[in-house]
Amino acid sequence: MIAEKTLNAVSATRLQGLLDTLATFGPGNDGGMNRQALSEEDFQARAWLIGEAHRLGCTVWRDACANLFIRRDGREDLPPVMTGSHIDTQPTGGKLDGCYGVMAGLECLHALRDAGVQTRRPIEVVVWTNEEGSRFSPGAMGSSAYVDPARLTGYRNNLDAAGMSVGEALDAHAQRFADLPMREKIATHAFVELHIEQGPVLEEAKVPLGVVSGIQGVRWYQVRCKGASAHAGTTPTHMRRDALLSAMESLRPIDELAQRLAGEDKRLTFGRWNVMPNAINTIAGEVTFSIDFRHADPQVLAAFDAGLSDCLPADAQLSSLFSHEPTAFAPQVIEVLEHACEATGLGWQSIRSGAFHDAMYLAGHCPTAMLFVPSRNGISHNPLEFTEPAQLEAGARALAWSLVALAEQP
Repeated sequence: MIAEKTLNAVSATRLQGLLDTLATFGPGNDGGMNRQALSEEDFQARAWLIGEAHRLGCTVWRDACANLFIRRDGREDLPPVMTGSHIDTQPTGGKLDGCYGVMAGLECLHALRDAGVQTRRPIEVVVWTNEEGSRFSPGAMGSSAYVDPARLTGYRNNLDAAGMSVGEALDAHAQRFADLPMREKIATHAFVELHIEQGPVLEEAKVPLGVVSGIQGVRWYQVRCKGASAHAGTTPTHMRRDALLSAMESLRPIDELAQRLAGEDKRLTFGRWNVMPNAINTIAGEVTFSIDFRHADPQVLAAFDAGLSDCLPADAQLSSLFSHEPTAFAPQVIEVLEHACEATGLGWQSIRSGAFHDAMYLAGHCPTAMLFVPSRNGISHNPLEFTEPAQLEAGARALAWSLVALAEQP
């Protein structure tokens, strides 16, 4: 079977070499990475990757959001099977988040060549732009704009910390890679994203492969509590309107609401706080804080939405920052990934993703699913991010099998 032949042609040494080379573009502190989306370091990495693709005899396109598409032709001109992820990193990121999915895809193209396999459908490796969202907001920009091109008009006006717009950065990319042909969204047979787990589940279970059933839904809120700034030493207790105390009194009711609705599956974070005037001798006059609540059940998310305002002071202002319903991946692709894991001869388990991925948006475009490999101690977005080389190889082998199996489908 050509899927097994391709799986056996995957080279762990070559995969590690690709990862090591990519890590030379934008090295960060303590052995980590700082390769921001559409930065000079990102451009240099893309130029290297495009060169590797051309050496493999592949065609490379770009689109209006600077996504790159590397195609290995099939025997027939049919909608392709896609894989890929992103190569931008957090400012203090590791070498695997996103990067592993792209480099494993490239390794699969090498394996196909070495095995002498030409699949029925084309196979494409995609590099999505600005998935991390650490330079420009929002994250998963490239994949969301690909699925819904109308989003890009709004994205182009977003600014980074230095005041450069997404539009300016995209124009610079278009000028830098003007020799690449442009392409718009096309029909796609399936999309598979391989990624490190970024959590501890697989490592704790001592299982080297995970087949991802879907991605949790999320709610992001901002709460603003008003008080009155006043002198810390002269204002009597009964006259104080301390916004920070007001905000803190709402935390336990919110946590109890989340616990009641989600139980052991509770994922609640109070992540961002702003206290004004934030002075040591002045009572806080205004406090804002963020709420991040995630769950796989849309009914739980809806119940949290309905109950949240009752947990807040009467004069608090509640604003929705972001909302995304849970993503369920395609059963027909999940089944292929399960067979792919079995073909490696290693153990696997079903798992749900708690983090966002490009596959979340691709699921609205074509049948989609994901593969996970373990993360040591569950660490990611950190220079200490690490996955055992044998597990990286296992993920790439499962990916190779699945891509060929999907690409042979009618």
